[in-house]
Amino acid sequence: MRRTKLIWQLYPSFLLVTIASLVLVAWYGSTAIKKFYIDQMAEVLESKAYIAAEGGARLVGEGDLEEINRFCKEIGKRSLTRITVIAVGGRVLGDSEEDPAKMEDHSDRPEVFAAVQGELKPSIRFSSTLQKNMMYVAVPLLRKGELLGILRTSVPITSIDKTLGRIQARIFFGGLVIILVVAFISWALSRRISRPLEEIGKGVARFAQGNFSRKLPSCSTEEIASLASSMNSMAQELDGRMKAVLRQRNELEAVFSSMVEGVLVFDKGGRFLNINDAGADLFGTDPRLVKGKTLLEVVRNAELQQFVSKVLSNRDPLEGEITLNSPEGDRFFQAHGVPLKSATGEALGGLIVIHDVTALRRMETMRRDFVANVSHELKTPITSIQGFVETLLDGAMDDTENARKFLGIIAKQSRRLSAIIEDLLALARIEDMEETTVALEMHDLRTVIQSALQSCEVKAAQKRISLELDCPKEIKALMNSQLLEQAVVNLIDNAVKYGPPDSVVRLGVEEDPTEIRIQVRDNGPGIPTEHQSRLFERFYRIDKSRSKDVGGTGLGLAIVNHIAQVHGGRVGLESSVGRGSVFTLYLPKGSVA
Repeated sequence: MRRTKLIWQLYPSFLLVTIASLVLVAWYGSTAIKKFYIDQMAEVLESKAYIAAEGGARLVGEGDLEEINRFCKEIGKRSLTRITVIAVGGRVLGDSEEDPAKMEDHSDRPEVFAAVQGELKPSIRFSSTLQKNMMYVAVPLLRKGELLGILRTSVPITSIDKTLGRIQARIFFGGLVIILVVAFISWALSRRISRPLEEIGKGVARFAQGNFSRKLPSCSTEEIASLASSMNSMAQELDGRMKAVLRQRNELEAVFSSMVEGVLVFDKGGRFLNINDAGADLFGTDPRLVKGKTLLEVVRNAELQQFVSKVLSNRDPLEGEITLNSPEGDRFFQAHGVPLKSATGEALGGLIVIHDVTALRRMETMRRDFVANVSHELKTPITSIQGFVETLLDGAMDDTENARKFLGIIAKQSRRLSAIIEDLLALARIEDMEETTVALEMHDLRTVIQSALQSCEVKAAQKRISLELDCPKEIKALMNSQLLEQAVVNLIDNAVKYGPPDSVVRLGVEEDPTEIRIQVRDNGPGIPTEHQSRLFERFYRIDKSRSKDVGGTGLGLAIVNHIAQVHGGRVGLESSVGRGSVFTLYLPKGSVA
């Protein structure tokens, strides 16, 4: 449907009504004026005809045609009117303008026929004799009630046409002026009505775009002013509601985006409606690329596919466990799903919340392994001590040589048991420190490392291992000196234990604008790649038999790792089989507040 502006509906209508009214008035006025002039002229001609009728009747009665013709010319000249005398049969007896003998029969003329019938009927027509439009009025010539002939008066109506032409010209020009004035007034009135509505339309368009800063202008028209006021009230209400909705949406988006759990929203056809950043990270994809796709197009996992299908087909919440494969290994997730329904109960889709419990599972595994390892590590020396004590009690104590040997083994296992307990207690204390704020102070790093070297010199000398230090004197670090010394001692002790005799253990310290690196480099057998990621776990050993021979508890590197975390740093390892190992303790650069 074609649409036009309101002004082009109002303005032409106003103008058309005005023009039509003026045309009708002009036509009616012209017609009325013309009729007035014709009626007036007819009355004049009738009066002149009756004035001349008495003399004309007398002359017709006498029958003198010349006298009749002379009479017509004389009366016609004086009255400025054409006078024609016509016999009852229609023959022209006399005429003030033409020769009667040359004039045709006039019995068929309407005015003549009416006069013969005793009626007065003015007639207007074109005169073929005078070649003009003429008005004719005929009256009977009577003598004693006898009809002797007809006397007709006539005048040209050219003067009436000229007068009417001048009047019509004035009416036309006056009407044109009126039309122009009315056109201007109509345009002004139309604009006065349409402009406020146009402004309201523009304002409503702004409202539709969410711009409520400008109100609709008011005007003097009560109805339009009431409409503008209602629209402004509606806009204010909409603005408040939209701000509330936007605020709620932003809050929901913030919660949705910041959730560590993966949130997946599906329609009832199993296609993604939405997914948060955490959920997209689980699948290694972009949230913007997932919408509209099916789960199978994003990730191929039978367990998750089945769980989503169950949620979409069920009316009750569901829970389940899902395992996802990744290059880093299997990841475990706890999934919670609820169906989405409309207010009428119609199924709209489903919402799945996936919580990564991989770390929890690993911690549970580590806890079980730790308990098992602690039990095993403690059981070995206890069993050994218990066995030799029972042997001694059974009589071996009377054998001096064997008793001394057995007591030496008991003493060795007691020391091993004591070392394990001390390392466990140390590890527990360090873990407690991780949960609280440890006071760190700025100390000279070289002094701490030299103290650690002195603690390990005796054990290194027993294997003829040289300890070398490369540390600038000016390096200072934010630390707990006792904990850091223990970490360095553990690293040096580890290098001495597994290093070959007559080798060198090198300690180096480097720094850059962000961190300090303490490196302990040995010439030991090296560590296979598959063991490096677990080397800092408690009681983890590459070769358990060799570890027992060198007297390790399996907790030294775990203690180093926790001490590094207390300092806000980390531990790194670079090693290859047969080429030794480099343990690096990374400390962040800091300053005392």
